[in-house]
Amino acid sequence: MELWNLRYFVAVAEELHFGRAATRLHMSQPPLSRAVKRLEADVGALLLVRSPAGVTLTPAGEVLLDEARTLLDHADRVRSRVSAAAGAATLSVGILGDGTDPGVARLAAAYRRAHPGIDIRIRDTDLTDPTCGLRAGLVDVALTRAPFDETALTVRTLRSDPVGVVLRADDPLARRDRLRLAELRDRRWFQFPQGTDPLWQSYWNGGRPREGPVVRGVQECQQAVLWNGTVGVAPLGHDLPAELAVVPLTDMAPSRVVAAWNEGDANPLIRSFVETATAAYRH
Repeated sequence: MELWNLRYFVAVAEELHFGRAATRLHMSQPPLSRAVKRLEADVGALLLVRSPAGVTLTPAGEVLLDEARTLLDHADRVRSRVSAAAGAATLSVGILGDGTDPGVARLAAAYRRAHPGIDIRIRDTDLTDPTCGLRAGLVDVALTRAPFDETALTVRTLRSDPVGVVLRADDPLARRDRLRLAELRDRRWFQFPQGTDPLWQSYWNGGRPREGPVVRGVQECQQAVLWNGTVGVAPLGHDLPAELAVVPLTDMAPSRVVAAWNEGDANPLIRSFVETATAAYRH
């Protein structure tokens, strides 16, 4: 059995859907389906039951999923140890400046357990660069939020968060259960500096041009709301000062937490980081 076939099978078994697994693996469905059929031929057993609703695992598939995870984890550890022996045991990670996401803590703990010999160097960035220094060659992989220009990058979605509008706690709209973007059309929205990725700016402005103060970091965004009554947008579930409130937006697309790296970069440390991140953010 080839390791790449096992990785394909694990993706399908975890997603229970060929389409979602193909998206996760950045490939089309037909070769993924063929790879799983080859694996079934190799082991001599039916692993998956396919239906219009998705996929279910057979008893043989359940066993293989458990064994494949163990085998792939061991293979990743082997790569990491070989890289360490070769003196290439450093991975630089860019993280968007938002330390309140519990997924980051879970990822750090899981990666330390799996790769204790790897030296992780963190570059904390502000909101003006959603690639966290990736395009500038400052980091190997970015843990950030989409959307942004993905040209020449590989991007994997780890989680999608609903978002809300951040208001002063004494704002009349803060008492609402939910809001629509149209109800905020006359408000001032924070802006990023000129030259910031336009896809990124547009998302945090609700998809249309806005006017408002220029900010660079999360704290500046919060202060702009507090001092000027500026409208901010933030993922739901994040801690905010008591003076601020967040009201869910019903017509704004979720904010995607993603891992991003340079297209074609075959560094095995990046691959192991992304796989660990995928598992950490699933819980």
